[in-house]
Amino acid sequence: MRNDICTIPVNEAFEENDGCPMCRMYKTVENRITDYIMGAAMMEPDVRISTNEMGFCEKHYTNMMSKRGRLQLALMLESHIDEVGSKVLKDNLVTLSKEDNVKKLNRSCFICSKIEWGFSRMLETIYRTYENDSDFRRMFDEQKMFCMPHFELLKSGANKKNMKVYHKDFLKNLNRITKGYCENLHKDMKHYCSMYDYRSGGKDANWGTSKDAVERTIAFLTGNDNIK
Repeated sequence: MRNDICTIPVNEAFEENDGCPMCRMYKTVENRITDYIMGAAMMEPDVRISTNEMGFCEKHYTNMMSKRGRLQLALMLESHIDEVGSKVLKDNLVTLSKEDNVKKLNRSCFICSKIEWGFSRMLETIYRTYENDSDFRRMFDEQKMFCMPHFELLKSGANKKNMKVYHKDFLKNLNRITKGYCENLHKDMKHYCSMYDYRSGGKDANWGTSKDAVERTIAFLTGNDNIK
């Protein structure tokens, strides 16, 4: 398998066969962008202009609050809140406009926008590498699961335009993996529920692989594996 700057992060995500590889890839992109914005990028004029205009979503404010560098975050907030006051909360709010700046602000996030851009490029790399690299096809086909949000995402672009030869194989294996994981989850959830029957209880009760079935099912349905 030949790696380059585009395929390395994709291959790294698929080499580890535990959980959804797309979730791993997303977290890698998210962490890198968050570290970038909390580092030297904070003082780059073009970045500050964008963060002043867009701000961040609740999730990424929380992520940044958990990292070292409270001053960096405070400096971004100081200039962003100034922009909100001077440009978004204007005196004459009774004037209707085609573009609602308040709505735009409340739905924008600098980190989310960068993740979307980077993730879309990685998605293109997945299709291209599956088409051209037999080792990657094997790694993809041997995955244990894809969460439902990323199943939808992968399915949406698996067509003849992106993969002239292997799009049908890609879809077949994507569906096989996801359906198989879903069926196993159902078995575990069914067993989990049955363990609450008084006849199944006791200190020697056999929960099998169902003890974390609720958490795994939520992670599968939502793509959020941080449920405890």
